[in-house]
Amino acid sequence: MAKHELVNNVDHKDLKINTNRCTELGDNLWYTLTFPDEFRAVQAYYPIFFQKEGETGQFAPVALFGFQHQENLFLNNDGWDAGYIPITVARSPFTIGTQTQDVDGKPQQQRVLTLDVEHPRVNKDEGQSLFMEFGGNSDYLDSVAAMMEAIHHGIEANKEFAACLSELELLEPFTLDVELYDGSKHQMVGLYAINEEKLDQLPDEKMAGLVKSGYLKAIHFAMASQGNIGQLLARKNKQLGLKRK
Repeated sequence: MAKHELVNNVDHKDLKINTNRCTELGDNLWYTLTFPDEFRAVQAYYPIFFQKEGETGQFAPVALFGFQHQENLFLNNDGWDAGYIPITVARSPFTIGTQTQDVDGKPQQQRVLTLDVEHPRVNKDEGQSLFMEFGGNSDYLDSVAAMMEAIHHGIEANKEFAACLSELELLEPFTLDVELYDGSKHQMVGLYAINEEKLDQLPDEKMAGLVKSGYLKAIHFAMASQGNIGQLLARKNKQLGLKRK
């Protein structure tokens, strides 16, 4: 069970984080949340689609690592086989918490960095140290703090980005049909993708708005990323030892 604690250089001065990538450390994810500012790096390796959140009905972009639950086709005996790992994965086992602090005599909620001390990455023998000898933050901990700040802003950016796509009716349901070399077929539903036809038909002023906001660039990255589906399928066939007939 997770046990989140506010990161500090007293209780956690001797802790290390194992940054190796493997199933045992929780990397058997088949997708993760991503953000428009991250699309340029993500689209080089992973397909980007959108999912609709059941409770809110809002859309959120995700990067696919596999075709089914707990399947990460980028994991092998050497670790994670890609040049970029999305920050929502790389940040593990840290999360963003809140703490009430006194600011000019008034209580305010402030973001703080928390650590799941029960996570299998956390230990005292192997990995990246959180603090230096005399209590200062390590470069690793500073990099984690920067990632968490990017995630916080990315979540807010996703809401605005998704609202824009919804308003312009640019998202459409996407069914991913997968056929392996042995002839077996699988179908993934519940995904959404950019409707390219509607995008091309947008009035000039709407298109100009997408350019000004930077969303058009993110849209093009998302569309281009779908070229990675073939590479993902190749990884699946290789994992199963299947060859083209």
